[in-house]
Amino acid sequence: MTDVRSAEPAVTAPPPPGAGREARRAGRGAGLRARTGAVLLPAAGMLVALAAWWLIARFELIPEAALPPPGGVFSAFVDKPAQMLEHTWATLLEILVGFALSVAAGVLIGLSLASSRTVERMFTPLLVAVNAVPKITLGPLLVVALGWGQKPILTMVFLLCFFPIVLSTATGLTTTPADLAELVRSWNASRWQAFRKVRFPAALPQIFVGLKVAMPLAAIGAVIGEFQAGESGLGYVILQYAGVGDYATAWAAILLVALVSILLYSALVLVERIALPWVRETTSSR
Repeated sequence: MTDVRSAEPAVTAPPPPGAGREARRAGRGAGLRARTGAVLLPAAGMLVALAAWWLIARFELIPEAALPPPGGVFSAFVDKPAQMLEHTWATLLEILVGFALSVAAGVLIGLSLASSRTVERMFTPLLVAVNAVPKITLGPLLVVALGWGQKPILTMVFLLCFFPIVLSTATGLTTTPADLAELVRSWNASRWQAFRKVRFPAALPQIFVGLKVAMPLAAIGAVIGEFQAGESGLGYVILQYAGVGDYATAWAAILLVALVSILLYSALVLVERIALPWVRETTSSR
């Protein structure tokens, strides 16, 4: 005979009182630790780098003309803060304008390459060739063609930035996940609907990879352009003060370029997190 007790459904014990509150508290604690680590760990890395810099200068492992001590660089900034901030603002505007131009052109070119195999085969070798040319060699030619001032600097920023954006856009649009592509076909969606609803949103994480690669290159392009044709900006400061032997001020300008790059890159990462909240929820983390 069948045991009646074996057929009885198992009874799950109710969760203990306060279990939900403890889970929420644990979640908040984990979020707080993650946010704290996001601030403290970069700060700790900066302190380690600063300590290494101080030790190198203290024991004169590198000549002071090439790497002044941190105190001297800080004093150089304190002595002329208004001037340094004015040049920082000039460089920041060049970076942002040049980066915006490269984003607009790079995304459009990437769309063209992804939309037609013929266009891709025709122009990809040309784009690779343009990217392979050392951009600093074009500086004097840009000055001759465009004159002094903003135009050659913005062109230099554009030339350094646009290729990673083109490549990431074309790659993202041509690597739509197979399940999403099959879903679009099952809907009988038009090409525009497939692009707007599926292909472009699916390509955005890859596009942001290109943007994050291009952002530091924008700062490099602005400084190179200011070396060649600048009348202001941090690159102009580096060139002028290094030329007269004031290496502390030149290094203060170099550190400001690095700081601007870090802030802009962090802002781009924040934009990515706000614009693509589903990426962290659907991908694995370390």
